[in-house]
Amino acid sequence: MTVQTKTARSFALPTLDGVPLVVPIVLTAGVLAAGVFDAIPKNMIGGLAVIVGLGMLLGPLGNRLPVISKIGGGALICLMVPSVLVYFGVFNANTLAAVNALMKEANFLYFVICTLVVGSILGMSRKVMVGGLIRIFAPLVLGTIVAVSVGIGVAMAFGFSFHRALFYLVVPIIGGGIGEGVIPLSSAYASALGGESGSYVAELIPAAIIGNIAAVIIAGLLRRLGDRRPQLDGGGQLVKVASPLTTAAGPAPETTALGPNQALGRNHALGVLIICGLFVLATLLERVVHLPAPVLVIIMSVLCKLFGVFPAHVEDSVRGIYAVISRHFIYPTMIGLGLLYLPLKNIMGVISVGYVAACIAVVVSMAATGFWVGRAIGMYPVDASLVTVCHSGLGGTGDVAILSASNRMNLMPFAQISTRIGGVTTVISAAALIRVLEG
Repeated sequence: MTVQTKTARSFALPTLDGVPLVVPIVLTAGVLAAGVFDAIPKNMIGGLAVIVGLGMLLGPLGNRLPVISKIGGGALICLMVPSVLVYFGVFNANTLAAVNALMKEANFLYFVICTLVVGSILGMSRKVMVGGLIRIFAPLVLGTIVAVSVGIGVAMAFGFSFHRALFYLVVPIIGGGIGEGVIPLSSAYASALGGESGSYVAELIPAAIIGNIAAVIIAGLLRRLGDRRPQLDGGGQLVKVASPLTTAAGPAPETTALGPNQALGRNHALGVLIICGLFVLATLLERVVHLPAPVLVIIMSVLCKLFGVFPAHVEDSVRGIYAVISRHFIYPTMIGLGLLYLPLKNIMGVISVGYVAACIAVVVSMAATGFWVGRAIGMYPVDASLVTVCHSGLGGTGDVAILSASNRMNLMPFAQISTRIGGVTTVISAAALIRVLEG
């Protein structure tokens, strides 16, 4: 009996969440092979088939690799490996078109972000939410000031002019991403300096990408610091209060008690309706108040939580969707980001030691300032630093990558404030300043 047991164990197949690893490997290989024959549907099904398979395999792999596992692990691997493979032409047009249909045309990325925002807000206590929203602006503002100063100083030390350092290295990093930052910046630069906005996009994107990669690595290091020194780490909670946040690692139970003999299970359809409905209403309201829909989703979710719009069991239904997305779809989302949003070819033409050093300096100074300011005003330093450093990421794309590397997806509402409000402020300020300096 003992000999048979040992023999059986020696031939046991490696598993992934209880399923033999060979199953996702074979299915993913089949999907990629279909791409060779242009057989992947260019819709949501085809896109999900590509990103979910690769995410399930590369994410756990990254968390087990030496060194890599300590600086971002699965998030870094899921972001960088697809980007490198695209750079070398490994994926054909059919595969990329399927992912594009999911991530951009169907806007799966915004669904993920909206789920994380609404689910985490409805899953936290009012005291935690209000305290975090009030205090986050201090490390964000001071972090931005320090990052701009340090970034310009380092760039100029490597021979860059003040103009080049500020408008082409620092500003793209803290501008809020490509769609919300680089694109409007390029239009503003073209208006002030002349020329086509497209030529400015090519000059602005490399700094934004390098800054995002640096932020992901720093997020991984901050997570490791929190593991070693738990007193600095709120585990996804910004403010030091007794009430905990709902975290991706520990979702709420499947039922919510309503009375001694009554309980309601989660209605996931209702959860999806609330998440998507709030985003649609925010899109409609955007035309009136002229604020970005993602920011309005945060405001609407906060108001719903403050005034108790949804009963406890309805909030729990939203948390159910949040739990599924945060547990199982973050690595696949990172695969999609790496395939479509991280063009390494844009970096290769401008990369130099001084360029990279200046970009890293911006991100490091942002994170360090957030850490110390957060600590000084009663926030958990690791979490305050993570939210602050999201200001140097690629918008919502960067927020997902940074919080995934740190396993703090429940910080998404605060990260979105850091990215959206910080980015909009940066773009407006840079557009006005370049007109003054070049006028």
